[in-house]
Amino acid sequence: MNTPTAKTPPQHAPMDQFARDGGELVLGGQRLSLLAERVGQTPFYAYDRGQIRARVQQLRQTLPQGIELHYAMKANPMPAVVGLMAGLVDGIDVASAGELKVALDAGADPHEISFAGPGKRAAELRQAVAAGVLVNVESLRELTLLAGLSRELGLPGRVALRVNPDFELKGSGMKMGGGPKQFGIDVEQLPQAFEQIRALELQFEGFHLFAGSQNLRAEAICEAQQKSYELALRLAGEAGLPVRFLNLGGGFGIPYFPGETRLDLAPIADNLAALQQRARAEMPEARLVLELGRYFVGEAGVYVTRVLDRKLSRGQVFLVCDGGLNHHLSASGNFGQVIRKNYPVTIGNRLDAPRETLSAVGPLCTPLDLLAERMELPAAREGDLLVVFQSGAYGPSASPQAFLGHAPVVEVLV
Repeated sequence: MNTPTAKTPPQHAPMDQFARDGGELVLGGQRLSLLAERVGQTPFYAYDRGQIRARVQQLRQTLPQGIELHYAMKANPMPAVVGLMAGLVDGIDVASAGELKVALDAGADPHEISFAGPGKRAAELRQAVAAGVLVNVESLRELTLLAGLSRELGLPGRVALRVNPDFELKGSGMKMGGGPKQFGIDVEQLPQAFEQIRALELQFEGFHLFAGSQNLRAEAICEAQQKSYELALRLAGEAGLPVRFLNLGGGFGIPYFPGETRLDLAPIADNLAALQQRARAEMPEARLVLELGRYFVGEAGVYVTRVLDRKLSRGQVFLVCDGGLNHHLSASGNFGQVIRKNYPVTIGNRLDAPRETLSAVGPLCTPLDLLAERMELPAAREGDLLVVFQSGAYGPSASPQAFLGHAPVVEVLV
C-alpha cells in the first residue's frame, strides 16, 4: 500500500538581493540594526541605490541597444529616488502636476518627460505645455484644451495618443487596456482624434499603449508588445502622421507571493530585437520606449517596523509592530489582492535564529492590519526588526498614512 506523499507548499522566491552580516540584513553597506539607529525611528522604508543601479544596468545589458527606458515615478515618487532615476534612465513618466514638479526639480529633461493620467485638470495641462513635456492624451477633451493652451502660451502642444487597445495583457495583476476602460482613447475613436490633431495643429509625436502591469509571464508580455506594435503600425498608416515616439508599456512584474519566480528577460529581449528591426523599416523615426516603475525599484526596497509586543493567543504567536497597513497597504493585502497572500517577510536582525510559526500585525484597531499570517520566521522578541521585502514600489504614497493618527513613515535612500 502506497502512502500518499505530502506536497511541499510553494515557497517565496529567494530574497537574495541583499547581503547578510552576522545574522543581519545589510542595506547600502550597513547592518540593519545600525541603519535603524541612523534613521532614528521605526517604522521606515529603506531603498538601496546600488540595487536600483544594478537593475537598470541589467536591463541595459539584456535588452537591445536603443530601446529606451522610462521610469514611471508613481511606483516610488520619493524625490531622492526620482533624482537617482533621472540620471539612470532615458525619461520619466508622471501622472500629476505634483509629480511633474518633483521630476523637474530632480533635474529630468522636460523633453523626456511624459504626462499620463485619465483625469488631467486644465491647470495641469497648462503646466505641461509651459514645461514643454509630452502629454499622453487620454480623451478628445484633452486635445481641445491643449490646443487652446498652446495658442495662449505660444508654445507647441506635444501629444502622444494613449490608446485603449482591443486586447489586454494576459496574466497581469492589473489590466489597464482592452474592454471598457477609463484609460486612453478607444481604438474606434482614434480617427476623430487624428482629425482634431490636424485641425488644431497640435504636435503629434506618437502612441502610448499600456495594457497592464505586474506580469511574470514573459510570453504574455511578448504577445502584448507584438500586438501593440502591430496596432501602432496600423494606426500610423491611418493617421498619415509620422510616429516619433512609441511607448510599448511595461508590465514587468516582480515575485511577491509563494510560488512566484523572477521574470525571464531573455524572451522579451529577443522579441524587442525583432520589433526594433521591423521598426527601422516600417516606422524609421520612431523611438521604442518601455515604461517601467515597479520593476526598477520594487525589489530594492524594504519596510522595517519594530516589534512592540509578543503575544500568545490560544496557541498562536502574534508580533505586534509599530507600523502596518497605514504605511504599507499593499503588504497588508488591501491594495488589490482578491485573496490575501503573504509578502516575503523576515526578522532582519535575527536571520539565524530558530524558526517558529508567527503572525505579525500592526498597531491599528482593525483586523485588516496584518503583515504576516502564520509564517515560518526567525523567532522574535520585543525590540526586534521585522522586514517586509519587495517594498520599493507602491509603499508610503499608496498607503493611508493619516488613518488613526499615527506618525508618518520615514523614507531613506541608502
